[in-house]
Order: sequence, then C-alpha cells, then structure tokens
Amino acid sequence: MSRFSPLMKALSTAALSLTCGAIAHASEADKTAFAGDPAKGKEIAATVCAACHNPDGNSPTPANPKLAGQHAGYLFKQMKNFKAGADGKPERVNAIMNGMIAPYSEEQMKDLAAWFSSQKQVGGEVKDRATLELGQKLYRAGDASKGLPACAGCHGPAGKGIPIQYPRIAGQYQEYLEAQLKAFRNGERANDPNKMMRMIAIKMTDAEIHAVADYIAGLY
Repeated sequence: MSRFSPLMKALSTAALSLTCGAIAHASEADKTAFAGDPAKGKEIAATVCAACHNPDGNSPTPANPKLAGQHAGYLFKQMKNFKAGADGKPERVNAIMNGMIAPYSEEQMKDLAAWFSSQKQVGGEVKDRATLELGQKLYRAGDASKGLPACAGCHGPAGKGIPIQYPRIAGQYQEYLEAQLKAFRNGERANDPNKMMRMIAIKMTDAEIHAVADYIAGLY
C-alpha cells in the first residue's frame, strides 16, 4: 500500500472536509439556479437523446457519457457550450452534439438538464485491478512531486462533484473519462474555466490517465 507523509495526509483531510461542505451548499444553489421542467425534458430525451444516451441518461455505450444523476448546472453549461455563440462557433466542439443541440432554447436545455439530473445513474466498475492503487493515489492525493492536485479536491471523495462548479464523475465510463482527459491534455477540449483541467491533464501520462479514469469508474 502507498504511504503518504503526515503533511500530505493532513492536507488531503482538510481539502476533503472543505469539499464536503461546499457540495452541500452548492447542491441547493444548483437546484435553484437551473430549475427546469423535468417532464418537458423527458419528452425531448425520449425522442432526441435516447439513441445515444438512453431515455434516462444511462448511456448504453462507453463512447457516450452517462448523463443520469449529473448536476443540472453542469449539464446546462455543457449544452450551452455545444451551441454556437454569436460568432457562429461553439465553445465545445463535437460534430454530433453541435448539431443536436442547435435547435433548442435555453429553457429547453434547462428542461433536459432537470430531467437527466433527476435520474439515477447506473454505477460502473473497476476493470484493471493492476492499476487500482495508482488510480486511488492520484485521485485522493495527486502527485506533489509534479504539482498534480488530487481529483478529490474538486470532485469530492466519492466523485460526486460540486454542483455548478465541478461535475459528478463517479461511475462514469472509464473509456469516456480517459478520452476527455486526453482531449483536455491535447487542447481538443477547451471549455474548462481558467484552463483548470487542461493544466492538470498536461501533467499526466497515458498510464496515469488510464489508472485514475478506471478508479473513478468504480466509485459509486
């Protein structure tokens, strides 16, 4: 088992305590700020989103993320980022999603966010036991030697995230998480505030990305 210095353990404990309090406070803010009509969102999801994400947001394939149980504020932000701005360009580029979200208004996007956030996510699993220890270490403590922060500092000890600010990642497909981390690292995805995820991912090797993504997939 990995051993951490007393200072590292103290810092990790403090960070997790602050995160837990922030999650509780932000959860209520998320519900208030992004209140949509889940019934209306369900109608759109059943006819438009179901093919890739399933009607309840539990995607049937790892190429498409699970949306069920995700924070409404985060879902809304991603939909807005996929939609072209005043300059005709989307902040987040994806050939499929850019076209799919184009016809919908902000109100409809909030309805979709309300629907998917109200659904229960089907949990994932760890597939690679050989990398479990490394993935757990990176998630809980990061790697101070190269300035890599712990994932838990923003996404919480159980991967539930902080509504509005940071997404729920627990139980997400390992393949999707790995692809997104690499996209942040390569600059293919650039809709993270203040380049936060890009600055983190650029410090990670392929092996580290794989390990932490697999560990996160098993959180629930």
